[in-house]
Amino acid sequence: MARRRPWPRRPRGAAEVLAAGVVALAMAVAAVQLITAAAHTLLDYWPLTLPAALLALSAPVRRIARFAAVRRRRARRLAQLRITLAQFDAMDDQEFEYALRDLLIRDGWPARKVGRGGDQAADVIGEHTRRGRIVVQAKLTRVGGKVTSSVMYVVNGTAGPVHGADHAVVITNGAFTRSAMAWGDQYGVHWVDRDRLRRWAEDGTALDELLRLPPRPRRVSGRLRGPGRTAGSPLDRAP
Repeated sequence: MARRRPWPRRPRGAAEVLAAGVVALAMAVAAVQLITAAAHTLLDYWPLTLPAALLALSAPVRRIARFAAVRRRRARRLAQLRITLAQFDAMDDQEFEYALRDLLIRDGWPARKVGRGGDQAADVIGEHTRRGRIVVQAKLTRVGGKVTSSVMYVVNGTAGPVHGADHAVVITNGAFTRSAMAWGDQYGVHWVDRDRLRRWAEDGTALDELLRLPPRPRRVSGRLRGPGRTAGSPLDRAP
């Protein structure tokens, strides 16, 4: 049987009480001396210690400020428009495309619905002052339906060459096959599945934040430079 660790017992008798008091007093004096020495050090070297202390405090303060700013932006978006997954599931194809257009407008992308017969894989097109042109292919499915790689191939072949897209996105209320997601990630065709759609439409996360869309690429001598659609970019590649 394991032996119990003995607990410190209370002092007994005047001698033990006095000894304990002396030890406690010595510890209190040592703590005061330590705090005083630290304070003197800080005062003596404040040109060095003060910036270090402010720098240490600034990081959490900045994080809190950023978090609060994100919450305020999301609240403003949701006050303008919020669509639930259940509402998406009850829509028809045309309503789904209009809803995606309205969400882009909410996020600051002046957008228009262009989907019709012969639209060459573009249902909604939006223009952003900083992020450029986004081309959206909408795929409304039954709950549990999946978008396959063939859709990603078509969007990749038309978004850049035909519609001049800086960003191509396929959006569904369902899911994507693994191969479709992997192919889209490899060739720069963004995808929004049911979970991402909820975060965008219900939770208020902006689409450019959700997909981490880069700014509009700079145009140099008529060609696109920088992140996004450049010569030989994913949007111009064949599968």
